[in-house]
Amino acid sequence: MLTLSGNSLPEKPLLLIIDDDALICDTLSFSLSPLFEVITSHSRLHCLQLLRQLRKTPELALVDLGLPPVPHRPDEGFSLIADLLKVAPKIRIVVLSGQSDEGNARHARTLGAVDFVAKPCSPGDLQQVLTGALTFSMVDDVRHEGSSSLLGNSPAIQKLRLQLLQYSDLQFPVLIEGESGSGKEVIASSCLHYHTKRRERPFLAINCAAISPNLVEATLFGYARGAFTGAVTMKAGYFEDAADGTLFLDEIGELALDLQAKLLRVLENGEYQRVGETQKRFSRARIIAATNRDLRKEVKAGNFRSDLYHRLSVCSIVAPPLREMGEDRLVLLDHFRELYAAQTQQRPFSFSEEATDLWCSYSFPGNVRELRNIIIRLTTRHSGQIVDTAALAAELDLPDEPQEVAASPPSGTDAATGDAIIAAAIHRLRQRVPFNLDRLLDATERGYIEAALKLAHGNVSQAARLLGMHRTTLYNRMESSAREQ
Repeated sequence: MLTLSGNSLPEKPLLLIIDDDALICDTLSFSLSPLFEVITSHSRLHCLQLLRQLRKTPELALVDLGLPPVPHRPDEGFSLIADLLKVAPKIRIVVLSGQSDEGNARHARTLGAVDFVAKPCSPGDLQQVLTGALTFSMVDDVRHEGSSSLLGNSPAIQKLRLQLLQYSDLQFPVLIEGESGSGKEVIASSCLHYHTKRRERPFLAINCAAISPNLVEATLFGYARGAFTGAVTMKAGYFEDAADGTLFLDEIGELALDLQAKLLRVLENGEYQRVGETQKRFSRARIIAATNRDLRKEVKAGNFRSDLYHRLSVCSIVAPPLREMGEDRLVLLDHFRELYAAQTQQRPFSFSEEATDLWCSYSFPGNVRELRNIIIRLTTRHSGQIVDTAALAAELDLPDEPQEVAASPPSGTDAATGDAIIAAAIHRLRQRVPFNLDRLLDATERGYIEAALKLAHGNVSQAARLLGMHRTTLYNRMESSAREQ
């Protein structure tokens, strides 16, 4: 059930609080309701259900990392950050958590949180952080004038420019693939619509992950009066409202298989029907779809129709990750630094020479979204100052310093171990019983991960050190393992 606190004034920003402690939710609701319209949730699943019911997308989310079913670990909170940005890409996320070691803070920011606040925190300080997050425009205007104004000169950007010039005025659908935070919607709107002959026509965007599955068909195609409970009037859908403009389907990989078949029909002949009607209607809208999933793998897994994939991918574009853009990250740095300094009427910060080198070598796993949020925090905390490597490193999700390792084992031990493994493998393979190497490796990896987490008492940073890997890599392995189970 939706829980509102305070006066629901339309001019108040909508704040979504996710914390499994009811007392904390009540306390925060009371202290923050003078400035915000507050909605509370107690878990990741409940939060996502709420989002799909709301008529208005929250401007802010306040997220606790320790959520059920594993409140002693930050996994659910990290997953929720990614889910929130998938459903509501422009939402500002602030993490408020007792699991406040620096590694968790850095990783939360890498995933897309604009700030991290450790519990306990005074209401006044929290209000200041939340209102500060609203100060900065979340509109990524790097590509607002079309493909000719894409910032940067890296080979990846030059390839993207060429593809956009080839595809911009075609009628064929376009599939934009790319990692989270790489700017897929901006490419769709600024480069494939507003920079084409359709610029005077409607541009409509729908996030397939943000709508309840039982409402997607009605939202896309419209419905007749009485088609279902609550349909008191007839209503046009996105295809109809887009007319001969552009319809952007974000997170297309989330679309159910039965709706994929209906979408394919529209793509092939423009034909569709409102829910509850037999009358055929025709769409002239150009379809642009986007996904951060590997749709080829989804097709093989039976989660995505192969015919729809091939129809969508006639014109395929890859939004390049920031790590492939070389020194373009300096161009983006200059752009956003000046933009946010002007927004807040503050003096821009600058980097020391060593900090510039660190900036250029960082991989930016959160892509442009992460880069932008780092610049926002640096603008807030270091206005007019020279940022050194220590200050910059505090904002980046860098590997922890390696611990001192024990002396190497005696010479020949590794060889002996290798021989033992080979002997065991020969013995097992000779038995001619069903065997799958991938399953064996996956089980071994899961076992080592669980063992490291137990030894580290649930501290993911310590577990990553025990396993000799980057913390972000461990999080990804854990999430992948959870999905497969």
